[in-house]
Amino acid sequence: MGANHAHGTAVSRSRASRRTVVAGVAVLVPLAIITLAALVWLWPEGTTEGPAPESGVERLTGTVTSVTLTRCPAAPEGAPEPDPATCGKAVVKLTEGRDSGRNVELRLPSGPGAQHFAPGDDVILLRDADGAYQLSDHDRSMPLWLFGGAFALAVIAFGRWRGVTALAGLAVTFVLLLTFVIPGILEGRPPMLVAIVGSAAIMLTVLYLTHGFSLSTSVAVLGTLASLTVTGLLSYAALGLAGLNGVTDDSALTLGMSLSIDTQGLLLAGIIIGSLGVLDDVTVTQAVTVAELARANPSYGFARLYRAAGRIGRAHIASVINTIILAYAGASLPLLLLFSIGAQPLGQVLTTPVIAQEIVRSVAGTLGLIAAVPITTALAALAALRDRDHDRDHDRPDPEPDDVGGFWDDEPPRRGRGDRSPADREPGGFFTPREAEPPRRGEPQRAARHRRRAGA
Repeated sequence: MGANHAHGTAVSRSRASRRTVVAGVAVLVPLAIITLAALVWLWPEGTTEGPAPESGVERLTGTVTSVTLTRCPAAPEGAPEPDPATCGKAVVKLTEGRDSGRNVELRLPSGPGAQHFAPGDDVILLRDADGAYQLSDHDRSMPLWLFGGAFALAVIAFGRWRGVTALAGLAVTFVLLLTFVIPGILEGRPPMLVAIVGSAAIMLTVLYLTHGFSLSTSVAVLGTLASLTVTGLLSYAALGLAGLNGVTDDSALTLGMSLSIDTQGLLLAGIIIGSLGVLDDVTVTQAVTVAELARANPSYGFARLYRAAGRIGRAHIASVINTIILAYAGASLPLLLLFSIGAQPLGQVLTTPVIAQEIVRSVAGTLGLIAAVPITTALAALAALRDRDHDRDHDRPDPEPDDVGGFWDDEPPRRGRGDRSPADREPGGFFTPREAEPPRRGEPQRAARHRRRAGA
C-alpha cells in the first residue's frame, strides 16, 4: 500500500506539470504570435547596407619591438605640458598586410589622452593610400577574448546548466540588438516601436531560455510586459512635459540630420531597452519569492503572501534605485566635472538638456521598477493560490483502508476517543489503560493492532 503514496505524488506532479504548461502556453502563445508578426513586419530590409566608401586607409596589426623616448618640445603658452611618455619613436613589426614581417619606425602619438606604448605591445596601425603608416591604438583583441572566456567559465562554474542558458540568452540579446533594433532604427523605422518589439522578443526568449518554462517565469513575463508599458508611457509623458527632443550631443545631432532619425523616439527606445534588464531582475525575483513563500507556508492567503513578498520587493527596489543613480552618475562623471569647473549654479546645471535627459531617464525607469513590484507580486500570489487550490481539490489521493484497521500500511494507527471499541471499556464505562501500551516488542505492527481490537 505504500506504493499508493508514491503513485499519488506522481499524479499530483503530473497534473501540476500539465497545469504549468497550460498556464505558460496561455501567456506565451498570444505574446509570441504578436511579437513574431511585428518582427517580420519591422525587420530591416538591408537598404542601408552597401559597399563601404573607399577611404584609402587600411587597418593593420603589429607588435612594438622597441621605444625610444626623446625630450618633448615646449608647450605653447596656456597649453598643458605634454606627457614625456608620448614623446619619441617606436619600432613596430608588422604582423599582417603585404609588408608583414617588416619593421617600421613610427612617431609616438602625442597630445591629450594619447596612449602609452611599450615593447611587446600589440598595436593597431593605419596605412594610407601613399603607403605611409601611423601608430593608432592598442590591439585589444586578445585581452577581450581572455576576459570573455573567464566570464563564461565563471558563469558556467557557478550556475552550471543555468549558467549555460544565461549565456545563451545573452547571445540572443546581442543578436537581436545587432540584427533588428539597430538596423531597423537606421532604416527609418519608428525607434520606440522597434524598441518595444525588440524588447518583447528579448524578454520572451531570454526569460524562458534562462529560467525554464514554468508558472513563475510566465508571471515574470506578464509583470515585465506591464512594467515596460508603464515605463514607456511615463517616459513619453515626461519627455513631452520637459520639452526634450533627444538632441544633446554631436552624435544625436548627426543622426538626426544625416539619417532623418526621430531623436526623441531614439531616446525613448534607449529608456525602454535600458529598463528591460533591471525589470527582468525584479520581476523574476518577485515571482520566485511568492512561489517559495506559498510552498513553505501553505496556510498563507493572498494578503499574507502579498505583504511578505512586498517587503522583500521594497528592500530590493531600495538597493536597485541606488544602483541606477550611481550607474548614471558614473557614466556622466566627465560631464559633471566640466560643470563643476565652470562653477555654474546647481539650478542651471540640472536644467541643461544633457542632465535633464538623464534625470528623466532615471526617474521614468525607477517608477517602472517600483510599479513592477506590486504588479508582479499580485499576479504571482493569484497564480500560487490557484495552483494550490487545484492541488487541494483534484490532486489529493483518496485514502485506501487496509483490510482490518482502516489505516495506511505505513502509518501507525491514531487512536482517539472515537476510535476506541466497547471491548476496551471496563464495566464502569472507563477506558482501560492497556490501550496506551505500545505493541509488543518484536511483533509486526498490524498484528499488534489486530490483538488490541480483539481485546487480547
